[in-house]
Amino acid sequence: MKQTTKPRVKIYCISSIEEAKMAIIYGASALGLVSAMPSGLGVISEELIAEIYAIVPPGVSTFLLTSKQDVKSVIEQQRRCQVNTIQICDYLTLGKYQDLRDAMPGIALVQVIHVTGEESVKEAVEVSPLVDAILLDSGNKYLPIKQLGGTGKVHNWDLSKKIRELVDVPVYLAGGLNSENVTAAIKQVSPFGLDICTGVRTNNKLDEMKLSQFFSQIYYSSFGVDEVQNLRTLGSRE
Repeated sequence: MKQTTKPRVKIYCISSIEEAKMAIIYGASALGLVSAMPSGLGVISEELIAEIYAIVPPGVSTFLLTSKQDVKSVIEQQRRCQVNTIQICDYLTLGKYQDLRDAMPGIALVQVIHVTGEESVKEAVEVSPLVDAILLDSGNKYLPIKQLGGTGKVHNWDLSKKIRELVDVPVYLAGGLNSENVTAAIKQVSPFGLDICTGVRTNNKLDEMKLSQFFSQIYYSSFGVDEVQNLRTLGSRE
């Protein structure tokens, strides 16, 4: 996939209708809604996920983060939650991606790859033709208690860049992103999208100031050094 200098932003761990509205106002193109997980942040009920989905305007994607590993359970969960995108945080053990497509036409499939080493590159390349996008995160599905997201940790971005260059589907970058490192992430990885949770939260609540700072950094990173200086100069004159 070609590099992107102006990535889309997905805010996940959304825990209420109010947080959803705030994320959208600041520019989120997608919301991540976390269903039951073995560990991590942001888990909410399927009933609340459906309520949040109902107020999201057209043009903003709703991602259901699922730990389900069998096709039947994933399909049933989507029908309860009504989201338009399924984010598979583990790997399928019963059924195939095509089974999901056949049962849920029009629903996008995003596979999470937890970047732990070179084996993650191979995994991403193999699965990429079967899904609509890949999301690179910093979890570990092989631990006794699986970490499937929300770790707040940065992984090896060199591997993320390698994956982005090798696959032909959009790549989202997750894992420990915040306003201080997002410019470097865009420069090094150039992903299609950015996925953030802990970096814009304080005391487990969406933090409006952190959200503003994060989007400001993305905005400025899309300009050259001279353009940024000109924008800041104009701002200081107003």
